[in-house]
Amino acid sequence: MPNPYKTISTKAEGEFKDRGSKFTGYIHPIQNKYEAEELVKFYKESQPDARHHCFAYRLGPDGEEYRSYDDGEPGGTAGKPILNQLLSNELTNVLVMVVRYSSGTKLGVPGLINAYKEATSEAILQSDILEKHICNHYKLSFSYNEMPEVMKWSKQQKIEFDNQEFDLNCVVEFAINIDSAEEKIATLPRKLKAQLLFRG
Repeated sequence: MPNPYKTISTKAEGEFKDRGSKFTGYIHPIQNKYEAEELVKFYKESQPDARHHCFAYRLGPDGEEYRSYDDGEPGGTAGKPILNQLLSNELTNVLVMVVRYSSGTKLGVPGLINAYKEATSEAILQSDILEKHICNHYKLSFSYNEMPEVMKWSKQQKIEFDNQEFDLNCVVEFAINIDSAEEKIATLPRKLKAQLLFRG
């Protein structure tokens, strides 16, 4: 399993034209297939005059979940070229939708494959690619008197708290890169370790 893995930070788009047909590629970061389905629905509803709405997505740190769809184009000429661009760029947690407006001129199988590939490639070129680490997430509860010990530990291990509540009963949440999680948790004082909740 790759750690870190590559994804994108925000939506981007790219365009490719061939013999009067326009192919616009839209690339989005996604976290699950339900987000992908909502985006597919959005493009079909917002651009109903387009001839085809073809897409592919990959999910998971190693891209183990994926789907491609030709939407009426000849089999393997649209969804697969889109997916192949995600594979060759090692991107995951990403959806690419390519919307085609057709001039009526047939492009043939090689032309279609190239068009969907290029529209996807252009969208990827316009996107902000980033690396993300697979992390374990934790929740730690402790008393106010134990706060100095917790703060000392977090500073030594260079751990930043995502959410924190400081009262008589204190709670912090944090994430640690999976590659170093076991080593860092091992340095937590035994009493505090017993109050630690693993959240996945």
